[in-house]
Amino acid sequence: MAISGDQLLTVLAALASPPRLRIVAALKADGRNYVSQLAREVGISRPLLHLHLQKLEEAGLVTSRLELSGDGKALNYFAVADFDVELTPSAIVKAVKSLTASSTKSDP
Repeated sequence: MAISGDQLLTVLAALASPPRLRIVAALKADGRNYVSQLAREVGISRPLLHLHLQKLEEAGLVTSRLELSGDGKALNYFAVADFDVELTPSAIVKAVKSLTASSTKSDP
């Protein structure tokens, strides 16, 4: 399945961060995890983790699910989404053709 130019930019921006790469790797290794445990594993604060998870979720790279624990606590579990992004010159040529006007503005 081809990815649009805007989607490709969103995915690349989401992955262009060492903490986010560590989050994806940790979730892939664990299958899924809740925020507090994942923050400890990755070594960042929960508020910062939430910001990174939001970017990853917006890009479609992770999913979340709110569950109740046995003692009634709400735990937000995250897992890696099933994604496969092809990054080849041909895929980039195809993606560029679908860029929207807002994404074609030049970077500073």
